[in-house]
Amino acid sequence: MRIAMANDHAGHVLKEEIKDYLQSEGHEIVDFGTYNEESCDLSDFVYPAAVAVGKGSVERGIFVDGVGYGSAMIANKIHGVYAAVCQDPFCAQLARQHTDSNVLCIGGKIIGSVLAMEIVKTWMHTEHQGAVEKYARRVQKVKDINDKHLKPLD
Repeated sequence: MRIAMANDHAGHVLKEEIKDYLQSEGHEIVDFGTYNEESCDLSDFVYPAAVAVGKGSVERGIFVDGVGYGSAMIANKIHGVYAAVCQDPFCAQLARQHTDSNVLCIGGKIIGSVLAMEIVKTWMHTEHQGAVEKYARRVQKVKDINDKHLKPLD
């Protein structure tokens, strides 16, 4: 799977650890940066990574910033991106099973690397329960809102 990754200075170390794990699992990583811990603006990195998800040039995205919410706010402005902030494996499981999220946002200042790795593993290995009518219906309603209010990417 091709996965976009992005971070700010607060998420750099954790992103690198997650990236190493994903590559060891055979995934191709498209790293949008940042590549160090110097203070930077999150949107400079998350925005192009989210566009890659929205355009379908990658299947999923994993974004790491201080608390995760900044990344999710930026990512969810892009047509076709469904970003979820997850702070434990249970939330990661539900974010995939119930909402079919395609972007995972993690807070590097909120959770440690051991917990973050469990979240990533759970999110990556959990399938959407689209065969269950209520989840398919709910996801479709979110997609309809997306299509009504967000401009498709060229």
